[in-house]
This record gives sequence, structure tokens and C-alpha cells, in this order.
Amino acid sequence: QVQLVESGGGLVQAGGSLRLSCAASGHTFNRYASGWFRQAPGKEREFVATISWNGDYLAYADSVKGRFTISRDNAKNTVYLQMKSLKPEDTAVYYCAARRFTRVATTSAEYDYWGQGTQVTVSS
Repeated sequence: QVQLVESGGGLVQAGGSLRLSCAASGHTFNRYASGWFRQAPGKEREFVATISWNGDYLAYADSVKGRFTISRDNAKNTVYLQMKSLKPEDTAVYYCAARRFTRVATTSAEYDYWGQGTQVTVSS
């Protein structure tokens, strides 16, 4: 079993930066691919970024490509999402997820474990 806890959300002005962290429990986490998703009010949860178990493979949603960077530190059982040049449309609850496979995935149905989410609000 894996438990995920996100942190690092908050209120930031447009153009600013935030770094989200996802701390995982469970000794098998470092063999799992991970991802970040987000859900804005009234919208469906959407894919943001994903990283393979060893960090060799990454994928991003077009809307965040070039602004967001996903990374992981398996020694710390933590996945990060560095967000730069934030826009008001990035406002959402951000969720960390993990799947019991090493390869990346871009749909929420492919993930087995989820965190509780952290709010990111970008003001204009």
C-alpha cells in the first residue's frame, strides 16, 4: 500500500512560481511511475505531468509544457512539480498519483494511488 501526501500549494500572482511536493510512504514507491493531475472548479480532473520510476521518461500536458517540470528523488520517496510562469488558468486542486507500473501514463484511470490534493490559486 502507498500513501501520498501533497504539499506546497498556495496563493501566487500570475507569473510567479511554486514547487509542489508529494511525499510517499511504502517501500515500493520507488518502483512506481508517478503523475500530477489537477481539477479546477466545475471541470474534470486533467493530466498535468508524469514521470517513470527512474525519472528517465517524462510527459507533460501541452498546456504546461515549458513551464512545469516534474522530478523525483527516490531516496526521499518524493515527487516534485516545479511550476513557473503561472497563469490564472492554472488555478486548481493539484493531485499526486502513483501507479503499480514503471512506465508513465497520462490518464487518471491508469493510477492506483492518490493524494488528498493541494490547492493552487493564481491571481491575475
